[in-house]
Amino acid sequence: MSYPGYPPSDGYPAFPGYPPTGQESVYPPAGQYTYPAVPGGYPPAGGGSYPAAPPSAGFPGAGYPAPGGYPGAPQAGGMPPYPGGAGFGVPPAGPGFGGYPQPPAQNYAGGGPAQIPGFPGGQAPSPMPGPPAAMVQGTQGTIRAAADFDAGRDAEILRKAMKGFGTDEQAIIDVVANRSNDQRQKIKAAFKTMYGKDLIKDLKSELSGNVEELILALFMPSTYYDAWSLRHAMKGAGTQESVLIEILCTRTNQEIREIVNCYKSEFGRDIEQDIRADTSGHFERLLISMCQGNRDENQTVDYQKAQEDAQRLYQAGEGRLGTDESCFNMVLASRSFPQLKATVEAYSRIANRDLLSSIDREFSGNVERGLKTIVQCALNRPAFFAERLYHSMKGAGTDDSTLIRIVVTRSEIDLVQIKQMFTQMYQKTLATMIASDTSGDYRRLLLAIVGQ
Repeated sequence: MSYPGYPPSDGYPAFPGYPPTGQESVYPPAGQYTYPAVPGGYPPAGGGSYPAAPPSAGFPGAGYPAPGGYPGAPQAGGMPPYPGGAGFGVPPAGPGFGGYPQPPAQNYAGGGPAQIPGFPGGQAPSPMPGPPAAMVQGTQGTIRAAADFDAGRDAEILRKAMKGFGTDEQAIIDVVANRSNDQRQKIKAAFKTMYGKDLIKDLKSELSGNVEELILALFMPSTYYDAWSLRHAMKGAGTQESVLIEILCTRTNQEIREIVNCYKSEFGRDIEQDIRADTSGHFERLLISMCQGNRDENQTVDYQKAQEDAQRLYQAGEGRLGTDESCFNMVLASRSFPQLKATVEAYSRIANRDLLSSIDREFSGNVERGLKTIVQCALNRPAFFAERLYHSMKGAGTDDSTLIRIVVTRSEIDLVQIKQMFTQMYQKTLATMIASDTSGDYRRLLLAIVGQ
């Protein structure tokens, strides 16, 4: 796999401040893994993310975290866990999973209901069919391919914007923020054909700082950008573990395999060897599991299997002295995300606490954050990315590389839903926070990407 303009010898040079010292991708959005409509239960297929929790769940508005993030967890060292380490709106004791709907007791797919302790009425529904393939493939991006696209015309606009004294940054923003990644690759090729020059080098000579990093990220093929981000997270002294978690724990099987192949072809390195050299223990094993790209992607939910997995996880953690880490790794690394959501709901009834809370009690450090990321994405992926965006801008200073990476990588996938969740969780819009935390052309380009 080779990407024109990205030499394997050095690729893109490290951007200023990337990754930020001491701080710290693509499954379809959670709304596309919704279950069939059930009276009083799951949202209808094709809807947004999971239903908002009532105010009584412990949070204002829709029941998601109030400004300030998820209380009860340390704020340093990467992603803070969910409320009290317990997840979205989940009380620390008692059955149920807060604002999330309970698995219905009726049988969905025919056949007699299984008598299983832990389900309401002792009955578990038979495996439930997943959503239609068309719904799974749908996107909720803020950037879509331009209808009247002309690569040559756009290349000419960019050339004029950079020619002569000064740079017309607004003309550049108008082009790059309104073209899909595939269209940007065609603009790059047309530019070289028309002018015999490399567009990336010209842009680098005209731009600087965060706006340079953002525009160059937009012009990287998406797979290359993920591979590049992983390489720079492990390159040099120190490791940016949160970048590894964010990418490897949230991408589809196909995307992970493409990233692994790109990493090898563009940087001449084996990503598993780099992970082993930079991480250790259970965190290393979790990341190696993620690199295989072998997660079950069958969208059918088997509630009996969910009950069995929930019991297995309980016996591996809360139900014993010590922790069987390999059991958590096996279940969370291999089950489909809809299946994991059902497992989380079954676990809350068995353990009288939710799975995120148990992971908080049984694990620590990077492996804890990695396991939580998988569970959080199974419950509500847009909410996970909304939280990451919020903490990239919260407080003094801005984690610009995380802000850029998430806005760019989700812009054609689920940034619409991420924006909606951001507003519900923090009582302010993503655009408002970006506007107050950034400035100049960098601000204008970010706001154009998020659809403001």
